[in-house]
Amino acid sequence: MLFSGKAILVKLAFGYDANAETLLALRMLMALPLFWGIFWWESRRKKMSPITWLDRGKLFFLGFLGYFLSSYIDFLGLQYISVGLERIVLYLTPTIVLLISYFVLKKPISKLQWYSLIVGYIGVFVVFIQDASSSGLSAWLGMFLVFGSACSYAAYMIGAGEMVKRIGSVRLVVYASSASAILSILQSTIHNPTAIFEQLPQIYWYSLLNASLCTVIPMLLIMIAINRIGSPLVAQAGILGPVSTIFMGYLILAEPITWTQISGMTLVIAAMWLLVRNDAPTKKSPDPKKSDDLDSTEPLN
Repeated sequence: MLFSGKAILVKLAFGYDANAETLLALRMLMALPLFWGIFWWESRRKKMSPITWLDRGKLFFLGFLGYFLSSYIDFLGLQYISVGLERIVLYLTPTIVLLISYFVLKKPISKLQWYSLIVGYIGVFVVFIQDASSSGLSAWLGMFLVFGSACSYAAYMIGAGEMVKRIGSVRLVVYASSASAILSILQSTIHNPTAIFEQLPQIYWYSLLNASLCTVIPMLLIMIAINRIGSPLVAQAGILGPVSTIFMGYLILAEPITWTQISGMTLVIAAMWLLVRNDAPTKKSPDPKKSDDLDSTEPLN
């Protein structure tokens, strides 16, 4: 639910004429010391093996894909579509991971997974109808951008899945977010060198809430939850994400809730639940003392 609040805060910030470049730079700039504080605490708790320069290069690229590019085009997409549609499209990230694994990595997909994919994309189209009826062509642009964000994050998840086993989720998140912070600040500086110093007080407050309450804190909660109950149950709990976004959009942004939207959301949630249930029996719950995994259907961007 905290992750879902990110879209709400971004929409509120757009109301004060902030742009995506500045918002992303402020979010990552404020999140960076929090991430490194977590890293410092974790390094005191247990000894960490050194990281090679090759791994650092991979982490920088993962930070570009998962935290910078994915977040940036998601912020751009939010200018054109509702927060409900944005969260539902992002919620398709596991299906994109599945498709990439099938077409690129040649991993098999079961019949149930294919059915889940079809149902999920039908659900997104149903929700999209509502936005398209009110926004027209801009809704197509918004959904295209947010779907691109989901694809970028899916590629990050595949790459992170290999690296997290060797270096641990905390270091992966800290190094990747640091790369994203450098890139987002550089981009904002090129776009407008003084923009991050010239915003209204409301923008700084929204960015601080976005960095802490909707980025760092939920990441920590997910890692703690995975250590306690395992990835499958955490993924199932993540089903609450789109539901909370739609209702927060209604309460805070006055975005309408219609039966069309509820129907599409139900299809998407059912599809993701089938995917998680299909995958759950093949995974063992991690040992709380050994696990350092980071896996969730809820996108971190």
